[in-house]
Amino acid sequence: MRTRAEAPPERADMEPITTIAFDADDTLWHNERFFRLTQDAFAALLADYAPPDHLAERLLAAERRNIGRYGFGIKGFVLSMIETAIEVTEGRVPARVIGELIAAGQEMLGHPIELLPHAGEAVRALAGRYRILLITKGDLLDQERKLAQSGLGDAFDGVEIVSQKTPEVYAAVFARHGTRPARAMMIGNSLKSDIVPVLAVGGWAVHVPHDLTWALEEEAAPRDHARFREIADLGALGGLLDRVGRVGDAGA
Repeated sequence: MRTRAEAPPERADMEPITTIAFDADDTLWHNERFFRLTQDAFAALLADYAPPDHLAERLLAAERRNIGRYGFGIKGFVLSMIETAIEVTEGRVPARVIGELIAAGQEMLGHPIELLPHAGEAVRALAGRYRILLITKGDLLDQERKLAQSGLGDAFDGVEIVSQKTPEVYAAVFARHGTRPARAMMIGNSLKSDIVPVLAVGGWAVHVPHDLTWALEEEAAPRDHARFREIADLGALGGLLDRVGRVGDAGA
């Protein structure tokens, strides 16, 4: 099996990269760990009705069903917890529990932003060398809040908050910012959302693994793809770009 150090070489006909796009949650700042802490509290609240593993399975099934209705983010998560609580208690869930779940969601929506190591330096180091985009999915108001609190808002040439991350969405985003996919690189922690769909439209994709990954974001790493790279953290991004040797100006 090819190791991380044995990534496929670039072809001579590959175009220079002019646009770098970043994912937000669990790429630039912590996110999933707050969902895990709330899910632990959810399990404790319903311990008399279902064991933690069974409850986690039921919650994940509800989230999977509800993505099309509520989208990604905290609000959909809270609604899925309430739905699961009603199901596992056969409609007997105490109003107190519903109230605590709502309060937990409100706490998540107000939680301070904590940047991941090297995130701020990595984004700002690219200014003037590339067009810098933020492409994130989730609840509009919550993502805007997190971006404002991150202190990175002025570092991006464009911000896109989308409901899904599909090849078609990426192609449209890159086109909107005057960039062909072949000249764009996406950096993120989710193989399913940040990596595979970008490779599908001809872009570059850099995976930055996070310790916690939501089950619905899991995907096999496309290690044989010529435009796929993986780094341990964002501190290695500058070196990766230097090795790729595709420093370009801000034009498309």
